[in-house]
Amino acid sequence: MQLPPPRGPLSSWLNDSLLRRETAVGGVEVGVRDDPYADDDLQLALWVAYELQYRGFDDVDPERQWDPAIIAFRSRLERPWTDWLQTTCRSRVDERPVAEQLRALIDGVDGPRFAPYLRRHATREQFREFVLNRSVYQLKEADPHSFGIARLDGAAKAALVEIEADEYGGGRPERMHSELFRTTMRWLDLDDTYGYYVSAVPAVTLAVSNVMSLFAIHSRWTAALLGHLAAFEMTSTLPNRQYATGAIRLGASEAQARYFTEHVEADAVHEQVAAHDLCGSYVRERPDAIGDVLFGARCALTLDDLFADDLLTRWNAPDRSARRCG
Repeated sequence: MQLPPPRGPLSSWLNDSLLRRETAVGGVEVGVRDDPYADDDLQLALWVAYELQYRGFDDVDPERQWDPAIIAFRSRLERPWTDWLQTTCRSRVDERPVAEQLRALIDGVDGPRFAPYLRRHATREQFREFVLNRSVYQLKEADPHSFGIARLDGAAKAALVEIEADEYGGGRPERMHSELFRTTMRWLDLDDTYGYYVSAVPAVTLAVSNVMSLFAIHSRWTAALLGHLAAFEMTSTLPNRQYATGAIRLGASEAQARYFTEHVEADAVHEQVAAHDLCGSYVRERPDAIGDVLFGARCALTLDDLFADDLLTRWNAPDRSARRCG
């Protein structure tokens, strides 16, 4: 993967610095950012900075992963991002078990009716755009949450490994969820190369991925990473059943829709493991972490709704210019 084209001064400075261009002199002001989840320049710069911790870029020296100037710049990018997340997504904590509070948090969210739209009304082109956007994360599905394994022990560690093992296909490469997603992409004539569509998607799509990387890379946010995963698993079964129905309505074969059908059954089990065995065990050992667990879950729910709202708004406003993807 090559560095994606910049979208403003932040991502331009980062690209120039990573490529050791002479134009990367001095610094660049990050400052306060309005609605940072929708800031193309900020989210792309964050995505590039985080990707150094995953697979990196063909045109960037791998040693730049630990360059102090790059890490310092990433920290400056994270300030307005984390400030907004903290302001928007902090939830009240009560005395109930964490699994009950997670369920109440999820049941209290009244987001856009995205899955029913894809099931009943989406055109093939709209479904294609949905899958294209989702590819930014799904082609590295489970990788961010796997950062948490080394930070856990006991029952919580075992629960996270159980979930992640299923995500990685239980030892069978063809059953890895990222590989199943590639089959869906090929059905829609999309390029299934890792990171191919990063340059084509809006800021909010990058933000969905970036919040996972924020929690993954910083051990301070381990509890939020677990809460994020719990919300991910607890809100997966019903939407994926509807995505599968929509894909089949549009002509997908059983194999081409298997990514979605696989999650219907697997995540019904993962939901219980994540809420009770993972988050429940973690909070029993660390009672003060419950606020961060709920915070991570709320971040997942909030950004998922913003992502869905962005697509639905553009699909239902044909006179509004939309980003052309793929």
